[in-house]
Formats: sequence, structure tokens, C-alpha cells
Amino acid sequence: MDKQFMTLAIAEARKGIGKTSPNPSVGAVIVKEGEVIAKGYHEKAGMAHAEVRAIENAGCSLKGATIYVTLEPCSHTGKTPPCCRALVENGFARVVIGMLDPNPLVNGRGIQYLQDHGVEVDSGVLAQECEALNYPFIKHIRSGLPWVIMKAGISLDGRINYQQGKSGWITGEEVGYEVHKIRDSVDAIMVGSNTVKIDNPSLTTRLPGNQDGKDPIRIVIDSNLSLSPLAKIFHLNSKAPTWVICSTDVTQQQVEIFLELGVKIIQVPTSENGLDLNTALLELGREDVCSVLVEGGSALHGSLLREQLYDYAHLFYAPIFAGDAGVPLVSGVSVRGKEGAPRLISPQRKQLGEDLQLSGRLAYGR
Repeated sequence: MDKQFMTLAIAEARKGIGKTSPNPSVGAVIVKEGEVIAKGYHEKAGMAHAEVRAIENAGCSLKGATIYVTLEPCSHTGKTPPCCRALVENGFARVVIGMLDPNPLVNGRGIQYLQDHGVEVDSGVLAQECEALNYPFIKHIRSGLPWVIMKAGISLDGRINYQQGKSGWITGEEVGYEVHKIRDSVDAIMVGSNTVKIDNPSLTTRLPGNQDGKDPIRIVIDSNLSLSPLAKIFHLNSKAPTWVICSTDVTQQQVEIFLELGVKIIQVPTSENGLDLNTALLELGREDVCSVLVEGGSALHGSLLREQLYDYAHLFYAPIFAGDAGVPLVSGVSVRGKEGAPRLISPQRKQLGEDLQLSGRLAYGR
């Protein structure tokens, strides 16, 4: 029964994915005498946490009830009061937790507070499933780095377009819809400067019908700050900003042109391999960017893969051969053999029209 009720709490938590950053997505379910009497989830950073929302939705006495929550309840005061105190004050007899909170301000302290106040606590119920809800939050808390996701539409022969230097769709409409759902779930989209020069994209979230999509922060990697100030990405009617990451070697005169457009400029050192992407990601982490979807191009994909900075991938395969003139998915990466090759761990498969989606965590070989 604990797994059954925790599954319901996980479903609640999924409702907040993409909307709570830099906070985690959390769901809660309240059970009394074997019946679900209330549910709740964390809707947005600064708003009530999942446990408090579920309590508000109950509308009855909760003395002796059990609450299932995907993440350890907080015991400290942040933008909202501590959830542990609310659980004790409302008379819960038992709290079932999916995973401990990796935040050092909480990590085990929530459980200790509840136990010190006579509440029975069980933890680790569907822990892996609960962790999967919050990979970006977990990585950001532990390392200061965002969760970095590779995304690409590719042909069967591994090409992302048909001719070098020219735009061209590889995958179908169903993939486009799926990509916009993914955009809605991340904090930022990143592309290289060549992608902007060739495709002139908007990098916004466009969902059909009345679905409420969120535009992520748009980030361009442009070492020499060579982009045209007239590019579409700098002139959008969007609540999300556009940032450019460039070298510390660019002139202040170059920087000023983009600052006047409202663009945030982040400057990082360079090495023989180009911009220091690890430092760039740390800078994004300091800005509370917890997840980044990288949409190309080939050189950027290759650099992040070579530096082992990718955590996850969404690859969309079209049943076509693009031929030799197309650009490969990655460039600048060499692998000696199968054991040393980066790979997807237990990839999930989904059919999208004629196309096939492969998604999974990335592991790096020896």
C-alpha cells in the first residue's frame, strides 16, 4: 500500500516539473483510515510546498493520518515556513518519504524533527522513481552545475541536416510537439552561434491549443561575440531573457552592443579547445539555472560530450538517410573502442509518427 500511495504522490509531483526551479518538484498524498483524503504538489518557487498544499486541500481533521511525500519535508524556514512543523501541528501519526533531501539545510534533519516529536517515519519508498523527478535539482545542489541534456533530430546515418551551412528539418511534426514539451520542462535552451546564424531560431516554447508553455532562458555560445545584433533571438516578445556566453578576450565595445539590447553577457576563459564550458556551466549554476537543453550544433554537442558534461539525451531518429553532405551529430570526439564509448543507460523508446525517440542517462566509458 505504501508503494501504491507513493505512486499517487509521484503523479502529483510531475504536475510541477519545469515550474518549481530552483526548488524540487514534490508531491504529497494524505491517507486516513486507508482512504485518500487530499493531494497536493509544489506549484512554483515561493509558493506553498506540497505538504502544506495537501493539508489545505483536506478540509478536515488530520489527527492520526499518514502523509506520503516524494521528498523529505523541510525543517528550516526559507521563503515558506518549515513543513515539518505543519505536519506535527496537524497531528500526523506517520510520514512516508520517497527520498531524503540532498540540500544540506535539510538532509536528515526533517526526519529527525518528526521523530523527535513522536511521528513515525518511513523513508526510501520508490526512492529511484522519486529521484528521477528531480535529477536537475539533485545535481545542482550537490555540484553547483546544471543538469545538461543533449537534444537532436538525426537521420539513420547520423546527420542533423542535409547540407552543411543550410537549415533542414530531419524529423516530423510529432517530434516537434515533443521537443516543445521538453522545452517547457527546462530552465534554459543552449545553442552554438552557428545554429543561430544558419537557422535564425526563436528558441521559444510553442504548444498547440490553449496549453500554457513556458519559455526557457535562451543561451548562445559565441566565443568571439560574432552574432548579428539583428538576429531574431534578440528581438522576441518573451518573458524569458537571452544570454550570450563568450570569451574574456572580446572587447567592451562588442559587449556594449548586446547590453543595449537587454542581453546578459557571461564571459569565461578559453583554452586550446575553445571556451571553458565547465566554467560556463558553473556560472549558469550560480544564476540558479538547474537544467539546460542543448539543441546543437555539431561542434557544441561534440565539446560537451568530449568533456563529459552531458547527463542525459533525447535523440529523435527519422527513418531516412541524409547522405554525406549533411553535418554529423557530433564533431571533435574520438573513441578508441566500444568500452570507451559514451552510451545511453537503459534507453527508453517512444514511437512518434514515423520517428523513434531514444532517451536516457549518459555514461562515459573508460
